[in-house]
Amino acid sequence: MNAKILAEGDVAPEFSLLNQDGNLVSLSAFKGGKAIVYFYPAAATPGCTKEACDFEESLNVLTGAGYTVLGLSPDKPAKLKKFATDQHLSFDLLADETLEVHKQWGAFGLKKLYGREYEGVLRSTFVVDEEGKISLALYNVKATGHVSMLRGKLGI
Repeated sequence: MNAKILAEGDVAPEFSLLNQDGNLVSLSAFKGGKAIVYFYPAAATPGCTKEACDFEESLNVLTGAGYTVLGLSPDKPAKLKKFATDQHLSFDLLADETLEVHKQWGAFGLKKLYGREYEGVLRSTFVVDEEGKISLALYNVKATGHVSMLRGKLGI
């Protein structure tokens, strides 16, 4: 069963999670600014590494346009720290080990691979506006080319 699907105009569900350095990061801390919140299955896997590196390569452009990037996965903070260090990532990676936040955002649900159905993380990206509302909700995005597509949608 899939969790609730968020749409443009919905209030972004609040969260407070540990980042790769063990610091608590809350979505509400970014109110008044814009945030890109993306969900990925696992740190240090090929697709997730490509996606994270693409965000890092575009980080100056994204932050210059007023966006903060937050990446969420079910990984433990220690694994996120190694991933961030190995890939030279300078944005927050957040640990949602219980998948509670993934489910609140609709980023966990039924997937199909080679005809087999199973539950897992749905690679998804959301843009949250200054008021804490969803201005863009993208589900089941591809790891490769995703950041470029997102920049196009944002006009940056």
